[in-house]
Amino acid sequence: MFLLEPENWTLLQAVLVFVCLAPVIAVAGTWITGVVDQLADRTRIGEAAAGAVLLGAATSLGGSVLSVTAAWNGHAELAVSNALGGIAVQTFFLAVADMVYRRANLEHAAASVPNMMQNGLLICLLAMILLAPYLPDVTIAGVHPVTPVMLVVYFYGIHLVRDASESPMWRPSMTRDTREDTPDDIDAMPSMSRLVTQFLALMVILGLAGWALEPAATVIANKANFSQTFVGVMFTAISTSIPELVTSIAAVRRGALTLAVSGIIGGNAFDTLFTAASDIAYRDGSIYHAMPEDSMFWAVLTLLMAGVLMMGLIRRERHGIGQIGMESVVIMVLYVLGVALLLW
Repeated sequence: MFLLEPENWTLLQAVLVFVCLAPVIAVAGTWITGVVDQLADRTRIGEAAAGAVLLGAATSLGGSVLSVTAAWNGHAELAVSNALGGIAVQTFFLAVADMVYRRANLEHAAASVPNMMQNGLLICLLAMILLAPYLPDVTIAGVHPVTPVMLVVYFYGIHLVRDASESPMWRPSMTRDTREDTPDDIDAMPSMSRLVTQFLALMVILGLAGWALEPAATVIANKANFSQTFVGVMFTAISTSIPELVTSIAAVRRGALTLAVSGIIGGNAFDTLFTAASDIAYRDGSIYHAMPEDSMFWAVLTLLMAGVLMMGLIRRERHGIGQIGMESVVIMVLYVLGVALLLW
């Protein structure tokens, strides 16, 4: 009965639920990396496409369920801040993965046209979120017109990413530090049916964990007198983004560098759909017009971080400060400054 009545939870009980569920998301996110890497090789769709669609969507499922649940319960601020805060912290995690890979900068070693296409798609979707509040506050069946446009843009963008993967119009220069996406021996892998079953089971676990995290986050915000933006950015966004950190580091250690980068960038592009899905679930009008200034700040900051990452992918600096690319340093500084401003 305790779990079914979150409105009666104490602050301690909410924190305990939160602390128990965060590791579940981390462990499930770790396991799913190997499954997606093997699916990418078995289906021959490549690590970039698998990272964008399969890994990005799977590791983001907990956060998306949380945002939609929050929007359905009328907590627009928590829904939006969780989505935008998640994109920011996941971009920060990519810089952390760069620190783990010691041979060269990760953006150099994982050079890929699809990765740059995904990052361009992310920038477009973030810009649409920022544009929406300046458009008329009108809805059709409770949904703002920007929402269906975002969905169309996302799926068309994924189509372009796949085309860029199969028939790129140009290729990055290959160096001794560049790691190409070469399939492993599929004969040594589990069967396709087993991989699909594992993938779906882990997705269900991530989704249920995200659904259960939402009431815990709401109680923490209310009982501790934190703003929902603070809880969304500092608690739910980080906890539901743990799979991205774990999977990117796990992918780097497996040598699947393209999967590590595409999993983060593809997950970020997918995460923008949290806002679109939350707008559909939000019944009090346009969720974009309910966004507080703090949430819009994180959208702008994330847009800046994505732009820096894009320049890093194009520039392909081989060695930077202690093997960390300058763009990774800038991304980490931007995120820390954003957190400092939020706390201040």
